[in-house]
Amino acid sequence: MRPKLIVGNWKMNGSRAGNAALLAGVAAGLNGTKASVAVCVPAPYLQQCQELLSGGPIGWGAQDVSAHPIGAYTGEVCAKMLSEFACRHVIVGHSERRAYHGESNELVAQKAVAALKEGMTPIVCVGETLEQREAGQTFDVVGAQLEVVLDQVLDALDEGALAKIVVAYEPVWAIGTGRTATPDMAQEVHARLREQLCARNTEAGRKVAILYGGSMKPDNARELLAQPDIDGGLIGGAALKAQDFLAIIQAAEDAAGQAAEHAEPQEFAT
Repeated sequence: MRPKLIVGNWKMNGSRAGNAALLAGVAAGLNGTKASVAVCVPAPYLQQCQELLSGGPIGWGAQDVSAHPIGAYTGEVCAKMLSEFACRHVIVGHSERRAYHGESNELVAQKAVAALKEGMTPIVCVGETLEQREAGQTFDVVGAQLEVVLDQVLDALDEGALAKIVVAYEPVWAIGTGRTATPDMAQEVHARLREQLCARNTEAGRKVAILYGGSMKPDNARELLAQPDIDGGLIGGAALKAQDFLAIIQAAEDAAGQAAEHAEPQEFAT
């Protein structure tokens, strides 16, 4: 069984005082959860997260990383800089980066490789727009986005590195619009992504967590997380409220418990 992973993406939100209160509230409500929990925060708050979260159950990470290791790239933050703040995760290829900053599949892949080389886990975001979904292009779009990452990881690193990424499916049409993919719709895409991973590397297909990032909230988290190939969530707005974030974490915990009860022994189980 893959452990559930819940990651909060604060986007461009936060303040030192507000962050401290939010993180304290989340930490106080975890109660020994077995789900993995992390927050990806704006770069200015990484040091604060390191100070507040070190030694605790909540991991932390960044929302972007440069594809370059060092140099004259004003405004960029490289992977080695992030590692100095003990970041465990870094989001690459979020739909907002692709849409507002023109990031290509190739650039996203380069960023994923940069994170892996520094020992961090890239959360590789893939997703389609409403126009692409209505045109029946969902699988072509997300498949192409992931394939470039897999190619570049294999070119730059060894095959085992494929199992060290996390994938997040974020249907662009469901982010901040009030629309949400049904659990069956989300599961269908997650299953196709897992098939794609398995085709490249069996271990990666079994181990890689595929998160749902399409406006997961307390009222829809339980059904989404009950799907066999949805291994957690990349949470936006709900991650900014301790009570909502904790409710999603609890839903992940419940889903993991139910899956364990009904799981049949498999050859690769550990």
